[in-house]
Amino acid sequence: MTNPTSESAATGPVRILDDRMSALVVPDAPVVRLGGGAGWAEGPVWLDDIGELWFSDIVGNRVLRYATSTGEVTVAVSDVEYSNGHTLDREGRIVQCSHGRRQLEIMDRDGSITTLTSTAGGLGVRLNSPNDAVVDSSGAIWFTDPAYGLQSPGEGHPGEMEYGACWVFRYDPASEATTIVVVDMQRPNGLALSPDESLMYIADSAFPAHGSNHCIRVYEVEGQRLVNGRVFAEIEQGIPDGIRVDARGNVWTSQADGVAVYAPDGVQLGHVAVPETVANLCIGGTGPGQGELHRLYFTATTSLYAVDIAPGFLASSPGEGS
Repeated sequence: MTNPTSESAATGPVRILDDRMSALVVPDAPVVRLGGGAGWAEGPVWLDDIGELWFSDIVGNRVLRYATSTGEVTVAVSDVEYSNGHTLDREGRIVQCSHGRRQLEIMDRDGSITTLTSTAGGLGVRLNSPNDAVVDSSGAIWFTDPAYGLQSPGEGHPGEMEYGACWVFRYDPASEATTIVVVDMQRPNGLALSPDESLMYIADSAFPAHGSNHCIRVYEVEGQRLVNGRVFAEIEQGIPDGIRVDARGNVWTSQADGVAVYAPDGVQLGHVAVPETVANLCIGGTGPGQGELHRLYFTATTSLYAVDIAPGFLASSPGEGS
């Protein structure tokens, strides 16, 4: 694993396609590679109290940490059963999606696990391999359930899709009920809420063997349901994966050649070029307890990268939607 003591510039400035992008980035900010050595880097979450960015190495079956205090990438937790997406619940605990255990769970920072749900709604069968999650203001956890952990070598354990599809679910911690909310996607993946929680954006990341969709869909949030789904943006470079929504409602999505940024009206504002295939992204800071977060971190194939972005335009819940 690469553990640099200083950051090294990897690419040039971001590409501006619309003037609105200029307000979101730091002029001429370079993309920097912070560390490497992962088999497939995914699921970043920012822990503000300690100034660390934790992320999954799915193939390596571990969670890694980038510490802003040292500039190093080290192992946080080993033998995590091929965990993927991470986010924070309303209590600040780490919500984790486990491919291997086929469940949504809480992971304490010492690696201990508490199961939240492992069943597909009221069907009485197991989930496929939960992938990504977002927490709303009520504390409910919305999560996607594609089958990568069952079908992709090194990302889980081979197994059966017991309900025969890939859906999106909502878990209510108060009632401990898991409900089905989206059934019209091929491989639902990253997801994120709009700032007012009226819209849910979900990436459909189908590989050729499992479908042809490579788009972000948007749904209206109607209480505990998602309704009136439509295509928000087609992704031409590879597939969308992890996504974030900033405080202005702009959608930041990973894709094969970097990160693309879309306005709420669907117009692409800009692009951040990255030398490896980007899987996911997360808003964070450069040290503990900063409050004003102004750095975009992204996991890309073997490495963790970052670029500075303009303060004041960021989502209030940086851990959500990992």
